[in-house]
Formats: sequence, structure tokens, C-alpha cells
Amino acid sequence: VQLQASGGGLVQPGGSLRLSCAVSGSIRRFKSMSWYRQAPGKEREWVARIYGGGTTDYAESVKGRFTISRDYARNTIYLQMNSLKPEDTALYYCQAVMGITTSWGQGTLVTVSS
Repeated sequence: VQLQASGGGLVQPGGSLRLSCAVSGSIRRFKSMSWYRQAPGKEREWVARIYGGGTTDYAESVKGRFTISRDYARNTIYLQMNSLKPEDTALYYCQAVMGITTSWGQGTLVTVSS
């Protein structure tokens, strides 16, 4: 399984970005797909998850600001990030879980700064 994350960049506080994670093959096979992030000097942390049935879940720090979604036709998941804060600055990774197998994409850098 190959996951390709994209969409990162530099944005001012209060701005928005949409991250994409394109997957090789159908995303219907995954039990769940998630976004994680890792800020400089910190451990990787979970951000958002979408389950196979469509249920979503979010870390408290992003709840109400970020939205995870998926497009079966494009085999892609998204992370819409609104009201961005400097503390959202991090390398963002997508993850897919199928059975006991977990796959990761490379990170895409999000920098929130004025």
C-alpha cells in the first residue's frame, strides 16, 4: 500500500488548508484511515480518524476546526483545516489500517505563521 500526502504549505494564523492523501488501490478495504502530526521536538500525535463505516473522531485540540473526509472515486482522504493556529505547525502524516497492517505515507509540512 502506498499513501501519498500533499497540500501542506505556509499559512497565516486563522487561515485554512486542505491536505490530501492519495492511496494506491481502493480505500474501501481499510478499517480506518487517520491523520497524525509531529511538531518539531515533539512526539507524533493523532489528529483525526475516519472509520470504514464513515464515523469520524478528532483530537480535542482540533475538534470543531478540522474535518476528515474521503472520496472513494479518487481513493483519497482529506483533512480540511480551518482557523489554523501556530501550534498546528507540524509534519502531517496519513495512516491506513487494514487488518493487522498499518501503512504510513510520507509527511506534508504545514507551517502556520505570520
